[in-house]
Amino acid sequence: MLKPHHEIATEVQEIKASLQKIKERSERYRFQTIDHQSMVAQNVRRTDPRKDALYLEDGDVVGIESSRDELIGWLVEGSSYRSVVSLVGMGGLGKTTLAKKVYDHQLVKGHFDCHAWISVSQSFNVEDLLRNMIKQFRKARMEPLVAGIDAMDEDSLINELREYLRQKRYVVIFDDVWKIDFWEDIKHALIDNNTGGRIMITTRNMKVATFCKKSSPVHVYELQPLPPDDAWELFCKRAFQFDFEGHCPLALEKLSHYIVEKCEGLPLAIVAIGGLLSTKDKTIFEWQNLYDSLGFELGRNLHLVRVNKILSLSYEDLPYNLKSCFLYLGMYPEDYSINCVRLIRQWVAEGFVKEIKNKMLEEVAQEYLIELIHRSLVQVSEVNFDGKVRRCRLHDLFREIVLQKMEDLSFCHVLSREESRFEGLTRRMSIDGVSYNELKGFEDTHIHSLLLFNPDELPKSYMSTFFVDFKLLKVMDFEDAPLDHIPEDVGSLFHLRYLSLRNTKIKMLPKSIGKLQNLETLDLKQSLVSDIPVEIKKLRKLRHLIAYYRNNKLDFSLAWEKGVKIEKGIECLKYLQKLYHVELNHGGVDLIKELGKLRQLRKLGVKNLTKETMMALCASIGKMNHLESLDVSSISENEIIDLQSISSPPQCLQRLHIKCHLEKLPEWIPQLQHLVRIRIFWSKLSDDPLKAFQNLPNLLELEISNQAYIGEQLHFQKGGFPKLKILILENLNGLYSLMIDEGASPLLERLSIGPSPQLKEVPSGIQHLRNLNDLIVRDMPKEFEESLDPEQGPCHWIVKHVLFIHFPYKIGTGNYKWRRTLCSKQIN
Repeated sequence: MLKPHHEIATEVQEIKASLQKIKERSERYRFQTIDHQSMVAQNVRRTDPRKDALYLEDGDVVGIESSRDELIGWLVEGSSYRSVVSLVGMGGLGKTTLAKKVYDHQLVKGHFDCHAWISVSQSFNVEDLLRNMIKQFRKARMEPLVAGIDAMDEDSLINELREYLRQKRYVVIFDDVWKIDFWEDIKHALIDNNTGGRIMITTRNMKVATFCKKSSPVHVYELQPLPPDDAWELFCKRAFQFDFEGHCPLALEKLSHYIVEKCEGLPLAIVAIGGLLSTKDKTIFEWQNLYDSLGFELGRNLHLVRVNKILSLSYEDLPYNLKSCFLYLGMYPEDYSINCVRLIRQWVAEGFVKEIKNKMLEEVAQEYLIELIHRSLVQVSEVNFDGKVRRCRLHDLFREIVLQKMEDLSFCHVLSREESRFEGLTRRMSIDGVSYNELKGFEDTHIHSLLLFNPDELPKSYMSTFFVDFKLLKVMDFEDAPLDHIPEDVGSLFHLRYLSLRNTKIKMLPKSIGKLQNLETLDLKQSLVSDIPVEIKKLRKLRHLIAYYRNNKLDFSLAWEKGVKIEKGIECLKYLQKLYHVELNHGGVDLIKELGKLRQLRKLGVKNLTKETMMALCASIGKMNHLESLDVSSISENEIIDLQSISSPPQCLQRLHIKCHLEKLPEWIPQLQHLVRIRIFWSKLSDDPLKAFQNLPNLLELEISNQAYIGEQLHFQKGGFPKLKILILENLNGLYSLMIDEGASPLLERLSIGPSPQLKEVPSGIQHLRNLNDLIVRDMPKEFEESLDPEQGPCHWIVKHVLFIHFPYKIGTGNYKWRRTLCSKQIN
């Protein structure tokens, strides 16, 4: 079948654009055409970019002494069983350098009978690796080589090694291991002979670091970037090695600090950039020029090519689908802390995520993200209370490499204040801080994804033509945009799968929203939308509807958070996973019954629950077998709600938030073995609720606040709350006594108390909470606070082990600031 003329013309344009990019790259990198004979004549050799790390001078190494000593301890001390030490971290952190310092140390050399250093790399041959081990072991002991070793097959080499090591204490360093199946290739050769054999590996991948724990004890050492002072010292040693006696001149100090910050503690980059600057004139012009063009220099300058190669190795090792996911992070601005849920939904919308039987696409995408983190390509910038990754980011230098690859592959173009013009073809565009005037030139584009950051304005006149010019969009992310209107033309974006209007001034969605039949995510959080059009029921592929507004100018109350009104008909949304929040007083019992037909729901938030609608909601919740998060709020603080009638509570439930007056706690709560967080407010319970919660095996966070409990005493009994890390007891006006037995909540890290005007004595038992890092004392009675004074307070002994004691005070409505913080003497 012949293609239409316009498709052929488009492909020709794309080919021409690709050829132009190849030409530009050739000029940028100064490529030359080399025939076969000239290549042979020049005897071109590939060099291992890691080799320099084996021969670093002491002046190139800073701040590794404590890490070196700890690793040496793991090698020479401990049990007589064979064990593994894994040194893990991103490329360029100095793993090879540190491992070589450990390997060469006299304590290590003297402790072991034989030793070997093996460079593994991405593509290794098992027989060559085993043969190399035998040769190094024998060479270290000045023994002759085994006759015929070069002709031995794998089984013969394994047997030779096992026999040789049978009575010897050995140490082997495997540098730069990439594959998790590496252990299967070598474990039989390195015998566990009960003499204290040690294996040490360096790797960028956490999965590789821990894989061998099935058959050997493993110590994992995560190498961290250099702290600022060490990074500065290393930079000055390199940049001023020939001038100023190794010290930075005052005129260059500010720029030098900017350059060091750009390296983010990466020794490889600091040494390379410092070495390059040591050859430059010590002028502000020269240094500013390098700082401004660092991304370009990474691909061109001979001093920095090793940095580029080493960091690029991690990218090149990725499977094809993960490469696209990784490049996508480059669409976010520099130093941006990326919301992982946002990123995952965009990956799904882009089609990057492969379907796996019995798994949601979002679950598979989460595994992709963890894989990128394990491979040290993505940094964790924030974790949730349960240890799951909340936000992530790219290292600045990785981002420079990503930007270059995105350009080379026409994956995405980034428009920013520094580069606000674009000519050519691309499938994705990220726009950061660029005036909407720069976007007017885009007509009938082939762009599939558009991420908008920090725009100055988006007038209605521009938005009225926007959707005509971007008809092929799959991802449209306008979070935080100064936008107060969405025209009817949004319905023309037939391919749209992801639409975020989060934190905009949009008040109303057009009815044409119902035409977006491929839409999977509609994010209206912190927008001003209060009514969802009835046409939403046409979005049969919708997976996530997030629509609520928190008024942070108000004190915390039921009015602080509002949901949206939804009409009947949402039972058609069979793929919906997240619905947060729905106001139940506008859809009636019929709407609530429809909720029970949304069997894929993972997260549900409902507002304005009443006595009349309570039974219908309980019946619907009982049908939600996959529900993981439930947030229920009543129409008023005095509306008594009975949740006991949920006959089959969702057994997968992990998060439970109840904001309503309960006569008693539902008896089904103790059955939910997967609960990790419980928050209850305004429940006015007279019986101690702790008895219902204390045996939940996975509970990490518990909040009982705002008159959720009106009794006088709370008692944390021995053995209760085995995993609890966060405990919040706020605005409990009747609380007179808080008791904590020894052995209760042994893992508690954060405790927040107050205001509780009747609680005038520091709770007995806090001294037993040995893992407590933060104690927050919020508007407590004067005698309570004074008793904690480290100089004269009679109760300070109870809390002297706590790292930080905070005393916040209220400023205006709904906000607190730290008045003062006491620090434990354990902190320097």
